[in-house]
Amino acid sequence: MDRRTMMSATGMLALLGGSGAALAQPAYPAKPVRLLVPFVPGGATDVVARLLAQGLSERWGQSVLVENRAGAGGTIASDLAVKANPDGYTLLFASGSVLSANQHMYKKMTHDPGKDLVGVSLVAAGPQVIAVGPNSKFTTLMELVNAVRAAPGKFSYGSAGVGSQVHLAAESFEFFAKMDSVHVPYKGEVIAITDLIGGQIDWAAPNLGAAINFVRDKKLRALAVTSARRSPALPDVPTVSEAGIAGFENLGWFGVAVAAATPREIVNRIADDIAKVTAGSTFRERASGLGMDAVGNRPDEFNKYIREEIARWGRIIRERKITAQ
Repeated sequence: MDRRTMMSATGMLALLGGSGAALAQPAYPAKPVRLLVPFVPGGATDVVARLLAQGLSERWGQSVLVENRAGAGGTIASDLAVKANPDGYTLLFASGSVLSANQHMYKKMTHDPGKDLVGVSLVAAGPQVIAVGPNSKFTTLMELVNAVRAAPGKFSYGSAGVGSQVHLAAESFEFFAKMDSVHVPYKGEVIAITDLIGGQIDWAAPNLGAAINFVRDKKLRALAVTSARRSPALPDVPTVSEAGIAGFENLGWFGVAVAAATPREIVNRIADDIAKVTAGSTFRERASGLGMDAVGNRPDEFNKYIREEIARWGRIIRERKITAQ
């Protein structure tokens, strides 16, 4: 065998060896996937996460295990996601506040969500609802607003915890409406709703997805939704603008993120499959029933949106002087 033939044969063997190694790599996902949820079961974040997990499990033929890691406004779960092996087997299902607001409020965070996490796909978005208990004396939004304006610090609102999406929605609404209530943080959205029903707090701004069944069952009185247009899920409930606070809008959103070092091909694969799940009739119909729109966009588009939200919430948090320990 001459030198040229030997080199050609050697190159072919190397190529075949490389192809064999590549083929030996198991297709993603080759084992169960963790989906970290930063809040307790039952809230809007958890409900949508479990809906997504079911769809991905069916597509992948692998279990997607929902793991609730509540606490510190979602920073416990996001810290776990940042420190996980960046191989796509630990996903963070985050509400908007976890990815765009926490870094403005928590002074001692061990990570920066905007830098240490990368968005995979925006999964769903929907409004909050300004709500009171069934026995509240307030029947319209402006009755509530005028009462709070007349007695700053007398009335209280509840949230899913400091820095949670519903906390920030309420703070944003208070800032826009020029009112000042006492914030009562809970360990979850449903817990706050329970106390709102019982009259322990005066109002709240839960995600529509968490509150909608309570509104339909007359256990909560919805005064307004925070979207620019009325929600098809509650067509008789006015928007905040229609109810008297013109120009106000706030949406809650939920998306998947992973550790920033996760290979791009895995990020794209997960995004592709999320888009297929959210485009399906099962996901869309259930999301719509919760007052939310299914999305499922691309990583570049989602990360651009996250950057815009980081800037927006930074301004609101500084103006409201919101801090978390």
